[in-house]
Amino acid sequence: MLLPSDNKEIIKGEIADYWYDCNNGILYSYSKSPTRTIKNITENIALVKQITGNKIVPLLIYLSNSPVPDKATRKFSTEQLPNVYKAMAMVSKPGLSKFIMNILFKLKQPPIPMKSFTDDIQAREWLKQYL
Repeated sequence: MLLPSDNKEIIKGEIADYWYDCNNGILYSYSKSPTRTIKNITENIALVKQITGNKIVPLLIYLSNSPVPDKATRKFSTEQLPNVYKAMAMVSKPGLSKFIMNILFKLKQPPIPMKSFTDDIQAREWLKQYL
């Protein structure tokens, strides 16, 4: 797991903790397990925008197991992705990110480029094309 350099702090949120690498423009997210709601996703988007200075950035997210959100929350989350992220690299144990992708985007393409990884170095390399 990639961790921030010594001079970077981890910013804590309800559904994820973050650090932003200003040198390469990638936002790192350490997912937490509470149930996602429209309210906590809205608050999380505000936090991300504050961290990135309202820039739309590539995201490298370390996924955790969390309950499946309701349909309205899944729809809201999907609609908001392009307003915050250029691309998303999901790092997890084999199968978890595929499961999440199937839940969120079963019938349509994701609104931003997304790819699953089990290795964060490969995930970061893939994201560099979106910088």
